[in-house]
Amino acid sequence: MLDLSIIIISFNTKDLLRDCLNSIIKNKGGIKLEIIVIDNGSSDKSPQMVKQLFPQIKLIKNKENLGFSKANNLGIRKSKGKYLLLLNSDTIIMPKTLEIMINFMERNPQVGVSTCRVELPSGEIDLACHRGFPTPWRAFTYFSGLEKLFPKVRLFSGYHLLNLPFNTIHEIDSPSGCFYLVRKKAIKEVGILDEDYFMYGEDLDWSFRFKQRGWKIVYFPFVKILHRKYSSGLKKKLQPSLFNYRIREKTIRAFYNAMRIFYNKHYKNKYPTFLKIVIFKTITLMEQLSLTRNYLKFSLQRFIKN
Repeated sequence: MLDLSIIIISFNTKDLLRDCLNSIIKNKGGIKLEIIVIDNGSSDKSPQMVKQLFPQIKLIKNKENLGFSKANNLGIRKSKGKYLLLLNSDTIIMPKTLEIMINFMERNPQVGVSTCRVELPSGEIDLACHRGFPTPWRAFTYFSGLEKLFPKVRLFSGYHLLNLPFNTIHEIDSPSGCFYLVRKKAIKEVGILDEDYFMYGEDLDWSFRFKQRGWKIVYFPFVKILHRKYSSGLKKKLQPSLFNYRIREKTIRAFYNAMRIFYNKHYKNKYPTFLKIVIFKTITLMEQLSLTRNYLKFSLQRFIKN
């Protein structure tokens, strides 16, 4: 059995993907690994680049964008490693990261999922790698700004667990899907990603299920990766084309729909019905505001261009 299977989803991220793959190959150390790239219907010749520059890599080409969960599951089913790493195409693997993370998992068999420090180009931590589960209260403290005002107060800091030090090993609720290291044994017990999520939320959902089965999820800060966040996805600066406008619109809808799916799946029977009504109306309002901003931005860009 291989030590590690790395699964990378790519959608029009050719240059980022190339840099990511080079960093893995350069810094894999003594790890026996396979890399599986799933291309989600890219139009930027990403598959051709992979075939030409990285012929040793397993490439799966989808005719259309299947979303994050479905695409990753294709790779999970084909993976042969003892451990599996979901990795974003906009990341850079640093020296020793893979070796040390695998060694940590080997020494801690009770840990089902782990992550390293995920660092932004600014040097700051990507808070998405250090998540708490989004209970109604935690979501309120985050979106209302209370978490930012009182980051070290446990009552208000649960969305990103800001009361916990970023320089120590400790349990968290969930890492980000951009670097999600999981034990294959745990996957066999819990199952693969929930394909109801197109993108966003599937990592939180998976972590919730691992925790339900008693697996620990740990943040390990002594190695890191670089995450060139927003190079693709919800906050990517897009050119004023109708194609890109539609992509962004679909991304926004997926972002807010993930909240509804997660709540219905994990919190529906835990909280009273009236709270769900309030939460879902708030989600819809936030979604509509985001869609409106997207439309206005697109219209302004087209106006300026013309």
